[in-house]
Amino acid sequence: MLILRGILTVLLLTCSNIFMTLAWYGQVFFKSKLERFGLLAVIVISWLIAFAEYCFMVPANRSGSVDYGGPFSIWELKVIQEVVSLTVFTTVVLLLMKNESLRWNHVAGFVCLVLAVFFIFKK
Repeated sequence: MLILRGILTVLLLTCSNIFMTLAWYGQVFFKSKLERFGLLAVIVISWLIAFAEYCFMVPANRSGSVDYGGPFSIWELKVIQEVVSLTVFTTVVLLLMKNESLRWNHVAGFVCLVLAVFFIFKK
């Protein structure tokens, strides 16, 4: 059962981070489609997208937290969230931003995050 809650947590965090990436960087990704809107309108649109993010993030943290019967400590949840966030961000950037590329220093940073996961989960 804990494994299923762990998987559910990661899936919900992935959905949450897709919305988060769009809320935070959507105005950059879709600049040509949003140019006709003012900054305030783009902020409101981002807030609405961020609401969807929280609709996944809150259940993910509750499902995954040891305090609610899940398998992860709050530290573990945070590191998982960061790794999922960068994985989703990288995927979205590589798919939507044709002028951006994945360089060696990005990969090195991700390796450091994987090491962070290792150290956070080490008992």
